[in-house]
Amino acid sequence: MLTDIPFRLLSTYLIYIIMGVKFSLHEGSEHQNRESPAHHTRHNTNEMKVINLGDRSSVINCHMAQLRDINIQGNRTLFRRNLERIARAMAYEVSRTLDYSDKTITTPLGTKDVPTYDDRIVVGTVLRAGLAFHEGFLDTFDQADSAFVAAFREEGGSREEMKIHVQYIAAPDLNGCTFLMVDPMLATGGSLELSYKAFLSHGTPKKLHICCAISSQEGIDHLCRVFPDDDVTLWVAAVDPKLNEDAYIVPGLGDAGDLSFGPKLGLPANLK
Repeated sequence: MLTDIPFRLLSTYLIYIIMGVKFSLHEGSEHQNRESPAHHTRHNTNEMKVINLGDRSSVINCHMAQLRDINIQGNRTLFRRNLERIARAMAYEVSRTLDYSDKTITTPLGTKDVPTYDDRIVVGTVLRAGLAFHEGFLDTFDQADSAFVAAFREEGGSREEMKIHVQYIAAPDLNGCTFLMVDPMLATGGSLELSYKAFLSHGTPKKLHICCAISSQEGIDHLCRVFPDDDVTLWVAAVDPKLNEDAYIVPGLGDAGDLSFGPKLGLPANLK
């Protein structure tokens, strides 16, 4: 039943808390001692914040292990579900950074002041690979608006010759919102940068949260140059050290779009 959804989500959040998913944003936290390529030393306090939820042992790492496992990836439903699970856990962490105020709620037996977030949230994603990841965020932020952009890279040739195309955008007014740009994979960072610039045609967000399931260190370094401000936060669940000559994350997990929805044909000649 639809009325059961909030209770299922609440039980999910309790599981994440019990399993130790709670991740402190405080840089002096004793839980951030483990070395990781995603640990971002902020020499300038105005730099973009980078938070790797995979730095700590939690159920997120179990979901990521199944995403990576070549013996499990053939189950497309499970692959999409694991993206959704990581998204829900990440959305919970993002929710802890929002602005809250008390709202008076009327119950069958009285009233209760409950702190709820004030941010106007928009969840944006890149078609098609981001759809399952996007759904996980909407499960948590159930009143959020959605934004979509179609961006893809032209396969073939060297990384230096690679072209990224942005062909379609549908988005609400983004002025003053808290914008969650969600994409399961952050490789070079080029398509995410171009997609965000396309979204800016619909307004300028107040805050930007970039949320990715897996990233390369090169992609993180690129976004730190593109977004040098402290009102931008990058959330990742895993970081791998490098990209191959085709700009795929190594060891990575493959192509999230293909693993979620099946293989695709190459770009038609008239679109190149």
